[in-house]
Amino acid sequence: MCKRFIQTVMTADSKIFVGLKPTRKKNAVSKAEPVGPKCHWDGCDKAGTHRAPVGPKAEGLYLLFCLEHVREYNKGYSFTTAPSSPEVARYQKEAAIGSRKTIGKRIDQETKPPLPSTMRSGSAKAINARKTAAQREAQKAEMQKRKLKVLEAKAFETLGLSHDATPEEIRAQYKLRLKMHHPDVNQGNRNSEDELRAAIEAYKILKLNEFC
Repeated sequence: MCKRFIQTVMTADSKIFVGLKPTRKKNAVSKAEPVGPKCHWDGCDKAGTHRAPVGPKAEGLYLLFCLEHVREYNKGYSFTTAPSSPEVARYQKEAAIGSRKTIGKRIDQETKPPLPSTMRSGSAKAINARKTAAQREAQKAEMQKRKLKVLEAKAFETLGLSHDATPEEIRAQYKLRLKMHHPDVNQGNRNSEDELRAAIEAYKILKLNEFC
């Protein structure tokens, strides 16, 4: 009795399960979307997994291509001074002017010569030192060009210096004159006192006019 019941149930179940159809398609495969940025080649939807340099006038910038198109790009890219192929040149031009997406950062070439110093060339101290040195050179050249005024020329003569004397030479000569005509040295000589006053006035004139 039990065996017949089990066989009847199994037969009924088998018919039911045979009638059922699977809802999933066996051959259905979902297409994987490209991960990351897409290829920069016109009309390509593949992932841009390979970098390619933009080139002149856009150093530091790169285009992204898939394997197939990076090969095409490299074929027409000129690594010498010769121009690239028309197709590659178009990509380079559009990337350089910003009408085509790129990665990286543009590199601007440094035009100023490095300062010969132990300081870092980009530091504020180095920039100020370069500026100060340039200002001194310009000031010295300007002084040499312009004609000396009467009082300026007389001041140089009073200190016994030539007109192209450096600031260091002017200061050294002034200190020497002070020692020569100091009251402790000249023993109350009136003439020496007059020369001392003249040296002091001459130095004041030169310092006022930025010669030292």
